[in-house]
Amino acid sequence: MTGSSPLRGRTAVVTGAARGLGAALARELARRGARLALLGHEGPGLRTLAASLPTPALALEVDVTDSTALGDAADEVRGRLGRPSVVVANAGIAEGGPFATSDAASWRRVVDVNLTGSAHTARVFLPDLVATAGYFLQVASLASLGATPMMSAYCASKAGAEAFAHALRAEVAHQGVAVGIAYPAWTDTDMIRDAERFTAMHELRTRMPPLVRTVHSADLVAARLARAVERRRSAVYVPSWLRVLQVARAAVPPVVLRMSRRTLPRLDSGRPLRATGRLGAGGRADRAAAAPHDD
Repeated sequence: MTGSSPLRGRTAVVTGAARGLGAALARELARRGARLALLGHEGPGLRTLAASLPTPALALEVDVTDSTALGDAADEVRGRLGRPSVVVANAGIAEGGPFATSDAASWRRVVDVNLTGSAHTARVFLPDLVATAGYFLQVASLASLGATPMMSAYCASKAGAEAFAHALRAEVAHQGVAVGIAYPAWTDTDMIRDAERFTAMHELRTRMPPLVRTVHSADLVAARLARAVERRRSAVYVPSWLRVLQVARAAVPPVVLRMSRRTLPRLDSGRPLRATGRLGAGGRADRAAAAPHDD
């Protein structure tokens, strides 16, 4: 595979690489011969992953919302691995719960990581992508296509990340830079597994249509994303049929509204729905790292 891949010998950056989809994607890109720069909060996990890859890899502990630190990390990537020609903005966090009772600082943090962090990532590596006629992949979500209740910060941030990627694509196409958007549905990561512990989150997912509520393995999603990187795709949907929602996305909000009107009153009966806090080990690592900066 590595002998025929256009990624062989190239440098790729993956943010949020310590676990879940980011780690699975790093492994897939390394299998295709890419050198990997692994960025994220969890230094030990990043270093363990880097040591396990079959190609040169660099682990850098950095917060994607810290533009100065991210710029320093970009300098180190250039110095040690060479200019990246692939950058994947994958870092993301989530929390669930009613918007009305959500913590304002925590809500804002989700948006900062998922949207502003992606923009910071693009900004610091864009000179490299221009120099290499490279590829930037924004990991969006099924939530970019159809917002759901109890996930207002996550849905807003992922819709914003999608819009950002569309705007960036139009700005840099004439410079030879390609921009893609990934739309994974439910993926088996610790973030999703953590969400399943909360009755409201579990019920909202399982009451979706069968095709929508299916949880896919991180390895399957990563393989699809890696092929999209090789082919510089403008969009990748996992599963593929999600492209239908792209065409029919105006019809999604009324469907979600009807489902929510039936489901939420029953879930809310007798006790108020509670916030989940930041989900998964990655969310907990972000909370610990961002604590000094939270209001």
